[in-house]
Amino acid sequence: MINKIKSLEKLARQLDPKASQREIWNAEVLEYSNSFINNINASKAYVKSEENGKAISNLDIEEEAINLAPLLESTKKNIDGVGINPASGGHMGYIPGGGLYPSALGDFIAAVSNRYAGVYYAAPGAVRLENMLIRWMCRLMDYPQDAIGNLTSGGSIANLMALVTAREVHTLKARDFERAVIYLTEQAHHSILKAIRIAGLSEAQLRYIPLDNNLKLSPTHLETAIIEDKNNGLIPFYINASFGTTNTGTIDPLEPIAAIAKKHKVWFHVDAAYGGFFKLVEQLHPKLKGIEQADSITLDPHKTLFLPYGTGAILIKNKTHLLKAYHCLADYMQDVVGKEDEISPADISVEQTKHFRGLRVWLPLKLFGLKPFRAALEEKLYLTKYFYNEIKKIEGFEVGPEPELSVAIFRYVPKAGNANEFNRKLIEAIQNDGRIFLSSTNINDVFWIRIAVVQFRTHLEQIDLLLDIIKKIINEERSK
Repeated sequence: MINKIKSLEKLARQLDPKASQREIWNAEVLEYSNSFINNINASKAYVKSEENGKAISNLDIEEEAINLAPLLESTKKNIDGVGINPASGGHMGYIPGGGLYPSALGDFIAAVSNRYAGVYYAAPGAVRLENMLIRWMCRLMDYPQDAIGNLTSGGSIANLMALVTAREVHTLKARDFERAVIYLTEQAHHSILKAIRIAGLSEAQLRYIPLDNNLKLSPTHLETAIIEDKNNGLIPFYINASFGTTNTGTIDPLEPIAAIAKKHKVWFHVDAAYGGFFKLVEQLHPKLKGIEQADSITLDPHKTLFLPYGTGAILIKNKTHLLKAYHCLADYMQDVVGKEDEISPADISVEQTKHFRGLRVWLPLKLFGLKPFRAALEEKLYLTKYFYNEIKKIEGFEVGPEPELSVAIFRYVPKAGNANEFNRKLIEAIQNDGRIFLSSTNINDVFWIRIAVVQFRTHLEQIDLLLDIIKKIINEERSK
């Protein structure tokens, strides 16, 4: 048996490469990464491909090892060379993610040390760091000092956690689900609908509150619906409002909604995944009034803090509510009991084991300070307003509501023919050009093109380029 163990050990030790091998790999990866960033301005925001990275299948998992160089070459061609380039300043579709370089360094350190940041006993410093980041976000949202939260993989998990917490706080049982009522609008993010299903609330009543002319939730209709539901023996228990809808960047009227929620004892959740960190911009503070009254808030640092995908956050005003929903003891975890100065993320989250996300948030915030983040967010607001004003000057274009954040919608209305079909062709032409990537949406059966100015590398030159591309396409169509 000893010989067998030693034989296996020899092979297993390959998983712990020597310094010389690490240095070679480090150099190759660093060269690849630097080349990617150094050439980002010359790279397209979208690359349409017939192959769509199919050749990556040639590198399926096998018994024998190969060198890193061909793997990086295939990554360049089949992963980074096709589809949307999220790191490009020309990416203005959907709600772009970020990708700040220091976050990659934080992830590298976190992956090498592999700290288990779920339990304080296992990694007290890591837990302190993540809780410190949550407390900063709570202060930013004007939450009380003892508010709590968790770093999640994104807004979808954060929205799910808020809904489950509300369900537990309201002590809803399966027999109550058919009478429970959730209030939202047609503009709510689809992750809310997924959360409802995952939380076992598919049988709950979904009450879609009408929108006003600016696509905002109507507080008057909300309260009327709550009163009617109460009179009908139903259980109003959850209101979902948005601070920055994905479609148009619209901000629901938070303060009157908060007052209604408090009056009728309904859980008030604000999905601020996209818009929340605009709180860093002082001029937007009036629009955020009322968010501090929410029972829970979803934030996505991988959107308007420009961090890599996989970085979300849920904030809960009352920490006992989060503990009620998620705290659970296990026999094999008995060593940690009574040894915690901080709440462990695993005790207030759906995740038990998770990546140490804190470093990817903390490093860029410390290395850059908050000033450039504030400036970048304010810049995005002005860039969106600039585009909104300029596109109106081009004959034939109409626009949606004036942008409150950094999303705007627009469309071309031809003098003859189907406007929806024309705009489908227009966005396809923009995407095929590839230098700028935009996405579209449908509101009340009207096809709109969206611009979402969120990527930290998007500046005036990209907006002007987009305007030039649009003008060229329109002129070509007019000349046909």
